[in-house]
Amino acid sequence: MSTKKNSMSNYRMTIYYDGRDYLGWQRHGDKPTVQYALEQAVGKLFDIRSAVRASGRTDRGAHANGQVVSVELPVGLNVEELKEQFNGVLAETVRVLEVSEARRDFHACDSAIGKCYRYVIWNYKKLPVERDGRVWHVKSHLDVEAMMAACSVFEGKHDFASFATRPNFKQKVTTRIVSRAVMRQDLPLITFEICADGFLYKMVRNIVRSIVKVGEGRYTRDDLQRILEERDRKAAPGTAPASGLYLEKVYYSADEMIEDGRGLI
Repeated sequence: MSTKKNSMSNYRMTIYYDGRDYLGWQRHGDKPTVQYALEQAVGKLFDIRSAVRASGRTDRGAHANGQVVSVELPVGLNVEELKEQFNGVLAETVRVLEVSEARRDFHACDSAIGKCYRYVIWNYKKLPVERDGRVWHVKSHLDVEAMMAACSVFEGKHDFASFATRPNFKQKVTTRIVSRAVMRQDLPLITFEICADGFLYKMVRNIVRSIVKVGEGRYTRDDLQRILEERDRKAAPGTAPASGLYLEKVYYSADEMIEDGRGLI
């Protein structure tokens, strides 16, 4: 099949994946990653090599219910058939939920204006087998009311340097706008939702760890405020496990965020 530029089109896909079987999103040679699985599927279906670009990388063991990717494929494909074709060659742990043809300049990462993540905690001594690797299992009792009250510390425009884990680089700009940071309980499930114009490396997991510290009685809401204002990662606690993290939705227009009640502040 020809791979000339005029024979290719830009496609947008919404992806679900269960991260337990993968070493994160990012391709690492032929190791099991979500990006590698999708690019292998492209090769099987069309006998071409085409990079699958995501709205952002997710860590090893993290999940997605609404990851968005962009990829160049042959022009004129039937999008409903394309979804079925992909799901026919992918493992059950990765599903293509939606497919549409996109503008030539659409890029899953660069075109995004906001994202929402969900973090799930199981707060009970025993963990059901089906929840293993899909939640953070916290056995000790948590003061959920205190945790819920602490969430609003993170809403608004702040420098989140205290909650940014830096790998081999330093983010030049660590200020983000969080439009929503709320916690709900349906014990033993505790669910945290956070939406922002962007996220720093491990920012959500670091925030969750600090909120759980409040639930453990080790921190107060005022402590979180102080840590945020210090703008120093050393001032904050560790990182919550990836197992409870889900990328829920990626936004490409402010109107869409407002319609969902997650509009930017």
